[in-house]
Amino acid sequence: MDIAFHNIPSSPELEADIRGRVEKLERLFDRMVGCRVAVEAQHQSHQTGNVYDVHIEMVVPGGELVVSRQPKRAKEKYANPDVHTSIRDAFAAAERQLKSYKSQLRGDVKSHAVREPGQVSQLYPAEDHGFILTSEGSQLYFHRNSVIDDGLEDLQVGDKVDYVESMGDTGPTAVKIFKRGPARGQA
Repeated sequence: MDIAFHNIPSSPELEADIRGRVEKLERLFDRMVGCRVAVEAQHQSHQTGNVYDVHIEMVVPGGELVVSRQPKRAKEKYANPDVHTSIRDAFAAAERQLKSYKSQLRGDVKSHAVREPGQVSQLYPAEDHGFILTSEGSQLYFHRNSVIDDGLEDLQVGDKVDYVESMGDTGPTAVKIFKRGPARGQA
């Protein structure tokens, strides 16, 4: 296991936290060959807090699984974002990706996509994306191309939607969004 720090001093506490989280990944998938973790302070700001990028490379039979977490809107999600928050989020994404990889190795295949209930929590039409508040209370990213029937412009914050979740390159995303209510042309 390799741990690297860039623009941030190493500390025994941070290293112990990372080692513990890597051990959890190794227990989850005992065939993992190695793991490299890099923590980088992107910039320092007294008003919005420091922003940390956490990069995790898990070496597995047949290749590597990579998680690179650049916290987006960390100040909106957390009252006091810090390096521990960034590490926790990155390892949560790594765990999801490792579970997905294990399922692929076992040949687990979902017979059909399951629609989940949610609510549009944020919209950024100029940037072609938005976020859904899930029933578990987490935020799930979606791209304009994921909106079925109605376009992204027809959605509003607060709209009730159904969605299909899938594992993307950086973690779970909503790949199909269905607005609840009557379809177009119906009353």
